[in-house]
Amino acid sequence: MMGFIAEWEPKLGVKIVCSQEKEPMGTAGPLALAKELLDDGSGQPFFVLNSDVVCEYPLKEMLDYHRARGAEATILVTKVDDPSKYGVLIINEYGQVQQFVEKPKEFVGDKINAGIYCCSPKVLERIELRPTSIEKEVFPHVAADGQLYAFTLAGYWMDVGQPKDYLKGLTLHLDSLNIHNPSALYNAAGVSGNVLVAASAKIGADCKIGPDVSIGEGCVIGDGVRLSNCVVMKGVEVGNHTKVDKCIIGWDSKVGNWCRLENQCVLGEDVQVRQELYMNGAVVLPHK
Repeated sequence: MMGFIAEWEPKLGVKIVCSQEKEPMGTAGPLALAKELLDDGSGQPFFVLNSDVVCEYPLKEMLDYHRARGAEATILVTKVDDPSKYGVLIINEYGQVQQFVEKPKEFVGDKINAGIYCCSPKVLERIELRPTSIEKEVFPHVAADGQLYAFTLAGYWMDVGQPKDYLKGLTLHLDSLNIHNPSALYNAAGVSGNVLVAASAKIGADCKIGPDVSIGEGCVIGDGVRLSNCVVMKGVEVGNHTKVDKCIIGWDSKVGNWCRLENQCVLGEDVQVRQELYMNGAVVLPHK
């Protein structure tokens, strides 16, 4: 974590502060723990983001919406085809959240909580320093006071907490890049579909890369490699003539020559895969 902070503070030009929980504090308790950091007396709103969702992050538009309505809290919401799997928000014509309905058996709406909130410091007065759920114990009271609003996400959204969903999130993100920033995608001989490659990565001869591939910094991809629908994280080495499909390869792992990995294999950090090995849906997490 400290290495991440040291790397990204200068890149983003911001100060990053960690607030550590000594026990799990739920989704609201950590805000009470970090109250002095979130409320500097200026009244400026702050964002709360769940780390297992990806979208196009319309934060500026959401902040403008929040301020224009004088809201105490604003929830980013997204439309889904099957709302019966989720908690649904009932929203009036003014954008105010009226009610929460958990996994409705009958259709009551199609907008669900997308896991990103814009909050005014006033909401901190409602949160006790204990394990607390902001969704179940705080937002219903804000809604009852007419101070909870919903901002509808226009683009893609995905909960990426599971490997298969993480890979789907990658596909959605690359599709979005192709629309909004196509120059960020990698384009070379042997590439098909949307592919993202770090500038410091090295790719060998006669490779076939794509669709839907992300290759991180410092990766070394051997000759004749086939990569599709996969994430290859920072510092990974993939040996000659290896095939990887629908898999996640963690930081600094090494995959030998003539290997085949498929069906949502997940390799954690620093995993060594010997040559000519076939892996089907394997999960290897040596540091968990």
